[in-house]
Amino acid sequence: MAYLVDGNNFIGHTSPYELRDPRSKYSLIVKLLIFNKIQKVKIIAVFDGPPDPEITDQNFPDSSLTVLYPDWGQNADQIIKDIIAKRARERRFYVVSSDREIKDYARKNGVKPLSCEEFNKQLKAVLKENKDLKEMEKHTRFPSPLEINHWVDIFEKKR
Repeated sequence: MAYLVDGNNFIGHTSPYELRDPRSKYSLIVKLLIFNKIQKVKIIAVFDGPPDPEITDQNFPDSSLTVLYPDWGQNADQIIKDIIAKRARERRFYVVSSDREIKDYARKNGVKPLSCEEFNKQLKAVLKENKDLKEMEKHTRFPSPLEINHWVDIFEKKR
């Protein structure tokens, strides 16, 4: 089974206030990685705009998650349509978008569209059932030796 996710459209429909937050793409990717790991599905997420350096395939090489960004002068919708055209014959291939044009194009090519709300329900259900894997979302950053020395200096001065 495979999912083609219209990333910006999904974020805009499930949490519109986050669309302007640069971390919203990363947050979605983390959720998709967990979904991918549990469901053992292939996921292609397509985002508009320039590539985010924190979200590259090198950051999650062992998963079946691919993140794509449009080339200069192209948009995510065109990439999604190209992928639909190439993979239309696959069984169990879903396009996640609430964009009417994308959904119509998917149907015309024999691909099942899922609205963002439908997929969000699936995603939330899987994440809720597997809360322990949500620990992957937490980012623990340890201080560098320079930061440690800096704090030691500050606390020693206060003595």
